[in-house]
Amino acid sequence: MSTFVRSTVSKYKFGAHMSGAGGISNSVTNAYNAGCNSFAMFLKSPRKWVSPAFTQEEIAKFKENCEKYGYDPLTDVLPHGQYFINLANPELEKAEKSYVSFIDDLTRCEQLGVGLYNFHPGSSLKGDHEEQLKQLASYVNRAIKETKFVKIVLENMAGTGNLVGSNLADLRKVIDMVEDKSRIGVCVDTCHTFAAGYDIGSKESFDKFWKDFDDIIGFKYLAAVHLNDSKAPLGANRDLHEKLGLGYLGLEFFRILAHYDHLKGIPIVLETPQPNDAGYGEEIKLLEWLETIEDGDTEKLKELEEKNAKLQKEGEKSRKEQLAKFEVKQKKTPKRKASGAGDITKLMKKAKK
Repeated sequence: MSTFVRSTVSKYKFGAHMSGAGGISNSVTNAYNAGCNSFAMFLKSPRKWVSPAFTQEEIAKFKENCEKYGYDPLTDVLPHGQYFINLANPELEKAEKSYVSFIDDLTRCEQLGVGLYNFHPGSSLKGDHEEQLKQLASYVNRAIKETKFVKIVLENMAGTGNLVGSNLADLRKVIDMVEDKSRIGVCVDTCHTFAAGYDIGSKESFDKFWKDFDDIIGFKYLAAVHLNDSKAPLGANRDLHEKLGLGYLGLEFFRILAHYDHLKGIPIVLETPQPNDAGYGEEIKLLEWLETIEDGDTEKLKELEEKNAKLQKEGEKSRKEQLAKFEVKQKKTPKRKASGAGDITKLMKKAKK
């Protein structure tokens, strides 16, 4: 019996990253019990190069569970790639090792009938950044030719410098080099976006970010969202996920997001730090409640303000600690633009393909 009931009225596919412990088919049951309308999971251990292959029994059970609980594996499931994968690595031997794991992940998706696969695009390390973007794209092209249908989804990142995807322009450049555009997409992580220097905290700045996203990348490539608050302040370049409302974004940001039409119909997956799946169930219900609060709803807006104040107080100590670290780092490093404020004029003018 499920702990949380899946919403049948929400216009959004709110969900969470689920455990697949004991068998990948369990991720489906766990998602259902948490009230998810989409979900993510790891296809294998994220911290081991080699993991046992799926058994035919487990593949069949995964598909049966998806049908039983009403999930379309082509559109509602967003597996997360292994952390070790770095297809932009200038050391070819290491890049090839990453590719073996990458293609294994994609093969597992297709065995399960899953249509989306999200991964971190990696780092160019000490290599030439533009050349390593070309290498990344070449591996994506190779993988597309070796698989049948799974869409490869690039995630934007929180870091700077050699980390691929901290700037939206990186992702556009890779997409431009992918031959089959129907097999490539982008996942926007809200924590990564904020930490990379894109101010999305207000309605005005939120709208501006998405206009920039459309100008640079195009909404047709938006395949998914990872939903997280941020422990670290704007432009801190720290990938520190926080529970909704406890971080620097706050609940009003998530209310704005829960009314944004361009996010309908795609997986919106929570990756907040939770002790168990029940925490995700509670946050999904919180998002579905935020979706009901309109601008003129004085009573609910007051309730939202009170709830946000309580959560902000709960997360205050953590935010202050991260702010102090950020301020120390700023004093030690030369002033520069946040990665989200790079020179993107040419890309913004470029006609979307």
